[in-house]
Amino acid sequence: MIRTSTLATSTPVSPPAPRRRTWRVWRRLLRSPQGLIGGLITLVFAVTALVGPRLAPYSPTAMQMSKRLAPPSPVFWLGTDDFGRDILSRILHGAGASFQVGLFSVGIALVIGTLLGVIVGLRGGLLDTVVMNLMDVLFAFPAVLLAIAIMAVLGATLRNVILAIGIVSLPVFVRLARGSTLGVRNLLYIEAAHSIGQRAWPIAVRHILPNIMAPLIVQASLTIAAAILTEAALSYLGLGNPPPAPSWGNMLSTGYQFMQVSPWPAFFPGFAIMIAVLGFNLLGDGLRDALDPTLRIED
Repeated sequence: MIRTSTLATSTPVSPPAPRRRTWRVWRRLLRSPQGLIGGLITLVFAVTALVGPRLAPYSPTAMQMSKRLAPPSPVFWLGTDDFGRDILSRILHGAGASFQVGLFSVGIALVIGTLLGVIVGLRGGLLDTVVMNLMDVLFAFPAVLLAIAIMAVLGATLRNVILAIGIVSLPVFVRLARGSTLGVRNLLYIEAAHSIGQRAWPIAVRHILPNIMAPLIVQASLTIAAAILTEAALSYLGLGNPPPAPSWGNMLSTGYQFMQVSPWPAFFPGFAIMIAVLGFNLLGDGLRDALDPTLRIED
């Protein structure tokens, strides 16, 4: 007679399915050139935002008028601006503001938008009509124009920038979550969960959310890039992080006035914005390839 312990030890145990899927997604992401390059750029951006102020050689607000608009040199690697402030130090400090805006504003829009989208997708009816009409109203305004209007009401602070961009980014997540919920709510495993008496909320958390998160994650990475551009546009217009706090957008705004005689105060912040946005866009392309079952890279 075979004992239970012998059978248990001789039978190989496979890892849980979610863990296997996670490893497959990571492998596909690392095999995607866009995902790998975008992930590396995003990682460098995140590390710079966290430890950049400690690496800055000078204070971002220290002015040396005798060295204003100094060209790049061994003393000032990226030159100085019109107040003699070190551009490299200001870029390293400004990375934190851009990273916070991108991460927190999109995080707010992702969480609230996903919850609203799943709720209206499951319930339908009058609630669905009201919420989606409100989202259509927000969609009718250009993103930067709506953000400008919100900032004009709330005032120019970094916290208000995060809130304004979060509101601007909300409709895309509501619509995406609602559409994905409508696509899966009538599938067999959802109907089976209903048939055994599960309530709507546990069904949404256990069965619907895990199956609609892939497009939401991809959209979040792309929206972070758009949020960084929006924050730069607001700062360029004087509605972002208020001076003298460094921001890539206000650095670009002040440096643009001296493009013909000293291009570096505008070039380097603009280049930093371009690289950060490029990294998140490439990461979004890589995540799409790794998570979309119709575009899977061979394991």
